[in-house]
Amino acid sequence: MAALLLPNRKQSMPNDFNQQIIDEFRANAGRVGGPFEGARLILLTTTGARSGAPHTTPVGYLPDSDRILVIASAGGGPKHPDWYHNLRADPLATVEDGVFTYQARAEVLTGDERDAVFARAVEADPGWAAYQAKTSRVIPVLALHQVAGGPPNAPSWGAALKLVHDAFRRELALIRDEVDRSGAGLGAQLRVNCLTVCQGLHHHHTNEDDGMFAALDGQRPDLAPTLARLREEHQRIAARVARLQQVVGAPDADPAEVRREVARLTIELEAHLAYEEEQLIPVLDATG
Repeated sequence: MAALLLPNRKQSMPNDFNQQIIDEFRANAGRVGGPFEGARLILLTTTGARSGAPHTTPVGYLPDSDRILVIASAGGGPKHPDWYHNLRADPLATVEDGVFTYQARAEVLTGDERDAVFARAVEADPGWAAYQAKTSRVIPVLALHQVAGGPPNAPSWGAALKLVHDAFRRELALIRDEVDRSGAGLGAQLRVNCLTVCQGLHHHHTNEDDGMFAALDGQRPDLAPTLARLREEHQRIAARVARLQQVVGAPDADPAEVRREVARLTIELEAHLAYEEEQLIPVLDATG
């Protein structure tokens, strides 16, 4: 069974098993091993509809631009999972993605939008259709919209930079694997995955240029050559991102060409991230 589906199976598994996954997730910045390795996973904390107590559940998700999507499959069981009922009663939840912890508002998708998103999920992994076939209920699809958040879950700014970088590394590795398994065509969800990581890179580099780099310009003039190089690399990576967006956005996108562009972006980005970490992590940790 595909890794993406595995986290949703846990909705019906014993609480002690869930707790093992939660502990491993939090100890390893969102990474878990075993059969769940490589799955896109969040920890979703909802407020109990009856108890009013917080409940944390590991849940698989789908990227979707500036929101994420979760599917209340419960492994194809006859009842909606508890976290779904909790969100219907109180749509505000806490999301942990391994890098950030943030507040989100849940929206239950309906009608054509729900059907289109679920079809995307099935195209990416037929296991979703198998879950739907096992139950008479229509499996709900929800969007989680971030409404508030804070800095990365890290003990220092240098560690925070490495944490964010590693998240991009992991997502690109997942996309490379998905493209390799995509066959002759490029599925709609895979297109969304590619475009979402492109958007994330754009936001990250823009925030660095306007925030961290601007602050270091004033505090550490000796870093001028380093920051100039990093800004130039941002521009080159932006061109790679634009090219990937162009290839992915073509109606007849060729998976082989997408694979090449993802590989090129990965190589250039990895060199950039490694240099930035080497040069700036000691500075960030020294300045606090």
